[in-house]
Amino acid sequence: MTPKILSLDPYLAPYTDDIALRIANFKSARKRLIPQNGTLSDFANGHHYFGLHRAVGGWVYREWAPAAEAMYLTGDFNGWDRHQYKLEKKDNGVFEIFIPGIHTLQNGQRYCAIVVHDGKELDRIPAYATYVVQDEKDHSWNAVVHHMEDPFPWTDEAFRPKKTVFVYECHIGMAQQAGKVGTYREFQENVLPRVAALGYSALQIMAIQEHPYYASFGYQVTNFFAASSRFGTPEDLKSLINAAHALGIAVLLDVVHSHASKNTREGLSEFDGTPYQYFHAGPEGYHPAWDTRCFDYGKDQVLHFLLSNLKFWMEEYHFDGFRFDGVTSMLYHDHGLGTAFGDYKQYFSMNTDTQAVTYLQLANSLVKELNPSAITIAEDTSAMPGLALPVSQGGIGFSFRLAMGEPDMWIKILKERKDEDWDMWGIFYELTNRRPGEPVIGYCESHDQALVGDKTIMFRLCDKNMYTGMAKVVQDPVIDRGIALHKLIRLLTMSLGGEGYLTFMGNEFGHPEWIDFPREGNGWSYHYCRRQWNLVDDPNLKYEYLNEFEKGMVLIGRKLRLFTGKTRSLWTHQGDKVLMYSRGGGVFAFNFDPSRSYQGYFLPVSEPGSYRVLLTSDDGVYGGFGRVAHKTYTAKKQADGRLGFQIYLPARTAIVFQKVQSREKLEKKA
Repeated sequence: MTPKILSLDPYLAPYTDDIALRIANFKSARKRLIPQNGTLSDFANGHHYFGLHRAVGGWVYREWAPAAEAMYLTGDFNGWDRHQYKLEKKDNGVFEIFIPGIHTLQNGQRYCAIVVHDGKELDRIPAYATYVVQDEKDHSWNAVVHHMEDPFPWTDEAFRPKKTVFVYECHIGMAQQAGKVGTYREFQENVLPRVAALGYSALQIMAIQEHPYYASFGYQVTNFFAASSRFGTPEDLKSLINAAHALGIAVLLDVVHSHASKNTREGLSEFDGTPYQYFHAGPEGYHPAWDTRCFDYGKDQVLHFLLSNLKFWMEEYHFDGFRFDGVTSMLYHDHGLGTAFGDYKQYFSMNTDTQAVTYLQLANSLVKELNPSAITIAEDTSAMPGLALPVSQGGIGFSFRLAMGEPDMWIKILKERKDEDWDMWGIFYELTNRRPGEPVIGYCESHDQALVGDKTIMFRLCDKNMYTGMAKVVQDPVIDRGIALHKLIRLLTMSLGGEGYLTFMGNEFGHPEWIDFPREGNGWSYHYCRRQWNLVDDPNLKYEYLNEFEKGMVLIGRKLRLFTGKTRSLWTHQGDKVLMYSRGGGVFAFNFDPSRSYQGYFLPVSEPGSYRVLLTSDDGVYGGFGRVAHKTYTAKKQADGRLGFQIYLPARTAIVFQKVQSREKLEKKA
């Protein structure tokens, strides 16, 4: 039977054998890993077996370290005696020890493993450690005993993620106003209510897996099963997720399975004394651009570790899915560095890491097996065919792929083009161009665009004028332009650019400046590693306008069921700088011209009836000039046969219309 991916994309016909190999590799791996009538969930239980666990009458600790000659466990519980507790070497490189007495180890005690390799004793944090803390005095990292007698009191049994996906990307540590590292509790109390008020349906949390270097944004992970202790305790994170679920908000983990920190004592690198235990040997095991280690997805033990990791976060913390970081790096042996991917053959060449492809298929299958409503998002710059198609259709199984070309387009336009030179056809094409059948998450900026070396859209539009022109009593044409275009860019991207939408925290209200983590180069300052919520909370500042527009924009997106509807181009005029289209239950009219307002501009529609103004970026509550009347128009057939109505379309303004249903239809629905 021909897989659906080939019928969706005719250009894949020459690569039928490659798609067949993709399918065969997945089936072979599943058969190899799972006994007959078993499930992936049965296989992904490494976290229940390995690591430190309370057992009947004591504690048991197990570790996989095939190249180790011997192993010991030490810590506060035995005065750091390095040789008192020696592990027994079992089959297949597994070490085990039972320590009698349930009070021998107690909560809060630090511990670590000692691995003997080639006669040398190597201090190592256990690979499955679930709580890891840095010492304030000597800055060393150690695992910490964390066993709760009573399970966390979850109240989210009935929660299911919404099908309409609006993703609020966030970082716990920099989500606070003060110049410090924020906590899970502070986020729950201060930021979560803001996300709910905006109408976002999902939180995507960065930097959760433990990482020693704060400025890595969480992308140099050392302890894959440990929620970062710099933000609080595991119970604090669970409380945040439980509270989000109570508000109807799903929570996604920004998971890093594309690479790992090269640190040895606190990381996986050289855990058993060899560089190739979890990673490739030689140059293949090193990422030259990120200075990190690359997993060997061809090893069953590595698959066991990574798949168990996904199940752990869903099982223990109730995460509703994952945004997979660095998927491009995983898919290709050269990590996609310097490759333009302008030809299909680049997706099916010797450069493609077919073992990584198989792992991602297994990962998505496991996640959906555990929770059919779960969401998985792939960060991939290569546009690999089938990435967001079901595995059963010859795909890799993600729910969505990030539309990474969209923010690049906006940056390029803002950097290189005058307002009057914007290409309406080019913008429409970029925002609607995606692989057939593959849903994408559209966005105009994420955390990447806010880092030092780049600028957010609002800061790029207004720059230094944001320091002097954001008071409501100040008239500043630079700020007026910035506010108008900020709203248009976000509304256009949300309504046209995907089957879901994403923003990074603070960008909804045009957060100024950039993100710069404390580091030696800035004197370890937190000044730019925070969110200035006071700006949007001040009724005297214009940030409030953008925040209110975000609420209105997300509300109409959900109300019109935009992401389930097809897009129909109604009118595009390059000279007028006008874009008109319909999607879902909405009709959209954009005028990007910097100065020309159009009286009696014809808006064509595909269905007869009445259309009312649902939203306009020009409303005073959104910082506009109030030039658009909220009224209802009746579509009429023109002399030339076109159906539609005439509107007033001011410069730098967007208007959203909704077709008014007849009373009979409304009564029938009710």
